[in-house]
Amino acid sequence: MNVRAAVVREEEGSFEIEEVTLEEPRSDEVLVRVVGAGVCHTDLIVRDQLYPTPLPAVLGHEGSGVVEEVGSNVTTVEPGDHVVMSFDYDGTCPSCRDGHPAFCADFFAHNFGGARPEDGSSPISQDGDGISGHFFGQSSFATHAVATERNVVPVEKDVPLEALGPLGCGIQTGAGGVINSLSPDPGSSIAIFGAGSVGLSAVMAAELTGCTEIVSVDLVDGRLESAREFGATETVNPDDADGVVDAVRELTGGVDYALETTGVPDVAEQATDVLTQRGTLGIVGAPALGTRASYDVNDLILNGRSITGIVEGDADPQQFIPDLVDLYRDGKFPFDELITYYDFEEIEQAVADSESGDTIKPVLRVGDA
Repeated sequence: MNVRAAVVREEEGSFEIEEVTLEEPRSDEVLVRVVGAGVCHTDLIVRDQLYPTPLPAVLGHEGSGVVEEVGSNVTTVEPGDHVVMSFDYDGTCPSCRDGHPAFCADFFAHNFGGARPEDGSSPISQDGDGISGHFFGQSSFATHAVATERNVVPVEKDVPLEALGPLGCGIQTGAGGVINSLSPDPGSSIAIFGAGSVGLSAVMAAELTGCTEIVSVDLVDGRLESAREFGATETVNPDDADGVVDAVRELTGGVDYALETTGVPDVAEQATDVLTQRGTLGIVGAPALGTRASYDVNDLILNGRSITGIVEGDADPQQFIPDLVDLYRDGKFPFDELITYYDFEEIEQAVADSESGDTIKPVLRVGDA
């Protein structure tokens, strides 16, 4: 079938909406008519080739939509279902079997390879030439996407479908980083570095888990104001402080937990230094492959501090996304307040506003629910 998709053809190039050909779903796949698609930092670092998905490509990995067709072996969804599309995984490796699919042994092939890992094929082509697809098992910067049964999550129809796509990556990354990975004790303290959609989702989650000191660190005052609205008890703008580490320590005496969402090595080092004894730092920011950060080994050892890497909030999307929807429905997780909507044709404006910091979470309105 012919569909419209935003194609990026060269490193640091623009997203151009073009007509492409999309294959019919295979036996274990699902055809989804896309309603909304979040624009995520990961889409942009792949556009810029900091992560090596082959170009030209159709990106997009925070899609939500309506199931139109299912393969012969699919049993968990049916046509008409509302779904969120999340990351893909193999389902068979030790991490997947242990309930941690975000740490799938074959995560890169399933999400960044630009093709089905089973046979190297892409469901997307144009005039007979292949285009990288299957990005995060979806490539949802398009009017339709072919996903796998594994990475489509059915959701109830009483919530706004166009808003739900970011639950598939950015929102679940921030919330899951706190709830699943750090799992802070009630009454504990946390510093969250970065107040984009991931960081602000983490702020909401920290309040939900009972943290009583929640420090948000960011360079944009407007985002720090949002952080306070979502539960931050203190904020730090590095431009207004003599030193970020000293500022956070002066406010808290050192925090039990920290979450680094920016992907900047210097910030990761600062996040380590704000920890108190036996504190834990979670790192979710995604810099270029091969990026390194440093820390004082003795400072880490003598204080019993820990550093842990976090992918996709260590979430099992089939369980965690419905949990987040329930919290949203109950008014406890208002992630939709992070969203600014754009028409699909405005994708370049959405990208520009995301990169400038003017928009926290851009979501493309691709179709009707």
